[in-house]
Amino acid sequence: MSAAVSSLVSYGSDSDSENESQSNTSPGKVDPMDPDATAHLKPLQSGQTMSLAVLNSAPEVAVKEAVETGIHLDPSLKEVVYNPTYETMFAPEFGPTNPFQTQQMAAPRNMLSGYAEPAHVNDFMFEQQRRTFSTYGYALDPSVDTHQTSSTGYIGALDEAEKYKGLTVFESGGKKSEKRKKIKGGDAGEIDQFLGPWAKYADEKDVAKPTEDEQKELDEITAKRQKRGRNEEEAPAEEKTILHVKEMYDYQGRSYLHVPQDVGINLRSSEAPDKCYLPKKQIHVWSGHTKGVSAIRLFPRSGHLLLSSSMDCKIKLWEVYNERRCIRTFIGHSKAVRDICFNNTGTQFLSAAYDRYLKLWDSETGQCISRFTNRKVPYCVKFNPDEEKQNLFVAGMSDKKIVQWDVRTGEVVQEYDRHLGAVNTITFVDENRRFVSTSDDKSLRVWEWDIPVDFKYIAEPSMHSMPAVTLSPNGKWLACQSMDNQILIFGAQNRFRLNKKKVFKGHMVAGYACQVDFSPDMSYVVSGDADGKLNIWDWKTTKLYHRIKAHDKVCISALWHPHETSKVITCGWDGQIKLWD
Repeated sequence: MSAAVSSLVSYGSDSDSENESQSNTSPGKVDPMDPDATAHLKPLQSGQTMSLAVLNSAPEVAVKEAVETGIHLDPSLKEVVYNPTYETMFAPEFGPTNPFQTQQMAAPRNMLSGYAEPAHVNDFMFEQQRRTFSTYGYALDPSVDTHQTSSTGYIGALDEAEKYKGLTVFESGGKKSEKRKKIKGGDAGEIDQFLGPWAKYADEKDVAKPTEDEQKELDEITAKRQKRGRNEEEAPAEEKTILHVKEMYDYQGRSYLHVPQDVGINLRSSEAPDKCYLPKKQIHVWSGHTKGVSAIRLFPRSGHLLLSSSMDCKIKLWEVYNERRCIRTFIGHSKAVRDICFNNTGTQFLSAAYDRYLKLWDSETGQCISRFTNRKVPYCVKFNPDEEKQNLFVAGMSDKKIVQWDVRTGEVVQEYDRHLGAVNTITFVDENRRFVSTSDDKSLRVWEWDIPVDFKYIAEPSMHSMPAVTLSPNGKWLACQSMDNQILIFGAQNRFRLNKKKVFKGHMVAGYACQVDFSPDMSYVVSGDADGKLNIWDWKTTKLYHRIKAHDKVCISALWHPHETSKVITCGWDGQIKLWD
């Protein structure tokens, strides 16, 4: 300890000698004459102890009084070493006052337009006062008692408030109430005496009446109209037929229903051609209809005759081979013919028209055998293809029903009433034990024959109406013309599933029930479209192979001849039927 003190003393004496030359008044220097400044440099006497200064490492903390009086916090501070009060934490920042600040800007605001005091006003009361103010110019003062009825309880036009006794626009009835009373003739209480705006014309003297001659003429006209309406509704059109060939029978006594043997192919054969080819050119046009053709059907099995129905209310029978003449015209509908269907042998056919009649015709003689109607428009008609049920047929009606008739009795024997829209098509499947129907309700239903409850119902949100359906030659597939411009393929056996891999696109048919057909060997699918074109797709790849401009208007139907490799028949709304090869 003594050695350390001696060294300090010597160090201090050296420093004192060095500082003698410097001024005593210089700042920051130790005055050697100050006893307190040099006390620690003196050697310790025996028995004395040296007191060392205590070092306090704790940060400076504001005293309680400073906290209570409030110390301004620097906004840039990141850390506070004491607990400030709420007022201190949220005190406004110090700084220069805004010289441009107005009283409105300095006022407290809790919304964009200023400060709104919390208050509850009934919606009806608010609207009532608003309308009163906009009509009369005064309204109740919300700051005073609402039950006060004096003029001091209102704001705005106090004179008007006194005039109308503070009534609201609903209570007073508005400014036009007096005028209305004068015009209408009284208050609401007098409504029973009000005879209406035509009351002044009630006197018969002021009413113009027809003379006796004019009255007779009017009665005749109304009677004719009523009679005509009854005739159109009740009496069917008169049936007649026109034979266009010279002789109905040939030298052997055979009629035109006999299958020809001299056309180069065996029309009696049930076998389809081995390979089919694309048709390339038009080889014949059947013209005779004066309006659009709605449907065409080939003679069963042989296909040597063609039956066509038209919007000119006529049905015509044509030759497909040899001279391709028009053989017979069937006349018996008063409105456009919608659908036609042969029976299995072709000796009879059914026609459905917009005059609400279904008629059964003899294909050979042209006579109308019987008529059927249920006062609804038939949209499609089909004979039951089963040989034992050739006396039964079904028709899809505009009233959402499928009606089954018996030809022998002419009575309805069954009704299938499950659809939610007009029935468009009926197609028999599964060896004629079932049939499939489509409707405007965008659904497809499958029925067991003679059971009026559908056992299969197919309807998806993405589905569209399918107004034309065709069964494939092998009986496995249903081709459905969908109104979203594509042909959908459903399985026709058991599950009736949609085949998503077989979708035929590329044509425009929205709004038209263009009939689809298959080639006999199942290699092509054909369909008309709204532009009058004949479209041909490949069945396996679903590619659009060929497109032919067939008609000037809608090509409504296309049929591939069942015994020919490349013959296709089309019909359109231009009134023509064309043969392509």
